[in-house]
Amino acid sequence: MMDRGQRMQHYADIVQRMSGALRAASLYSTAHPSVGEHVRALLEAVQRLHRIEASVLVGFIGGEVIADDTPLLAVTAYRTELIRYMQALGINRVLFDRGVTLDELTEFVRAVSQPSPAALRAAQGEQGHEADVDFIRLAHVRAGRIPVDTSEGNWGSSAVTMKQVYSGSVEAARMVWESTRAEGRPDAPAAHEAVAHLAEAVETSRATMIGLTGMKAHDEYTFTHMVNVSILTMAQARTLGIEGQALRAVGLAAMLHDIGKVRTPLDVLNKPGALTPEERAIIRRHPVDGASILRASPDLPRLAAVVAFEHHLRADGTGYPAGVERTPINVGTELCAIADAYDAMRSTRVYQPATPAARIMEIMVNNTGWQFDRHLVRRFIHLMGVYPPATLVRLTDGSVGIVVDASGNGPGVVKVILAPDGARLDVPVLKRLDRGEEPEPGTRPLAIDAPLDPALFDLDPADYL
Repeated sequence: MMDRGQRMQHYADIVQRMSGALRAASLYSTAHPSVGEHVRALLEAVQRLHRIEASVLVGFIGGEVIADDTPLLAVTAYRTELIRYMQALGINRVLFDRGVTLDELTEFVRAVSQPSPAALRAAQGEQGHEADVDFIRLAHVRAGRIPVDTSEGNWGSSAVTMKQVYSGSVEAARMVWESTRAEGRPDAPAAHEAVAHLAEAVETSRATMIGLTGMKAHDEYTFTHMVNVSILTMAQARTLGIEGQALRAVGLAAMLHDIGKVRTPLDVLNKPGALTPEERAIIRRHPVDGASILRASPDLPRLAAVVAFEHHLRADGTGYPAGVERTPINVGTELCAIADAYDAMRSTRVYQPATPAARIMEIMVNNTGWQFDRHLVRRFIHLMGVYPPATLVRLTDGSVGIVVDASGNGPGVVKVILAPDGARLDVPVLKRLDRGEEPEPGTRPLAIDAPLDPALFDLDPADYL
């Protein structure tokens, strides 16, 4: 039985895939392979929810994307654009019935992304009317206007979860990447809005957002990496007192640090084995390519091009682009480089397994002074802790929990979900960990014994953040 939280995640995925398909179709024809890939992803997302529900209804009501009477922040960067676009076409709901086909979804995407003059006239002529008006109607797809009660308490909440902010930002990163590949420059409004949401989340729920950076799928690495580096860079920047517009500029530069890789051939970018000298030279062009792309984007801060160019430079003159020395390297670049290296090492890739967090910290400490600034690395370790938020751990009393706060500002906090005997707790219990203080007489200090693999327990630590 699927619970409400899981259903909402499925709805969020459908909205993300719908947004992606419509965005791709606005750039290419529906016959383009990229559009076909997005439409197939949309079909798979719809079919997953169709296993338990005969119909999937998504609404665009009063400035909100609605699913099952619940607002969704499913597509962070395109939320406002998607709502306005749908409502401009006279579409305040989209219905997918069980049995929908790939051809039907392709026609739906074509009709909505490239509306006919007649459809536009009909939409403009019917604005403000209460009648049920279809923009498109197929055997298993309907989209159009239907009267909806938007009074208080009915489709009226604006609450969103940090997990929705994160997943929406990953989809926004995908769109920024694809617009850069297709048009030669990033979609600046989309990038700005995504980072604005992430910055707000980092400022209000830093530990949760750091924890979410560990929840990523193997096949989404490029886009989750963009978001993760942005989050981790902004989290570091906040410890330095950077906030407001400056924080968002740093976050935006971090999200776009690898954008030059849109010009790197995929067979080189995703090669599972060791690179040849020629292939290594190709991939090492991406800082120059990224800086060139971002310098030609007037709506992005100059810092973005600086960070893209510098993020593989090193204080001792090593790194690349070869022969370039900058003293000092921009602090935004240094924060981004630390976040970039950390997220890359802990990620499972086609050519490398994930590295445990404790080992990553050891590597970074050993590389201070020549690869990373030792003071910034010390701050990063203080921020993250040896076991970062969302790490599943066994405690010394035998219980199992999720790390929810690991920073050095106070005792670490674990949300215990399994009792020492293995029984799942109906209500998780927050416990503060020992940080070297003397325990009370007759008691044993409570501390982390070892990290655990969440897959062995069939759970997602992000659900407990």
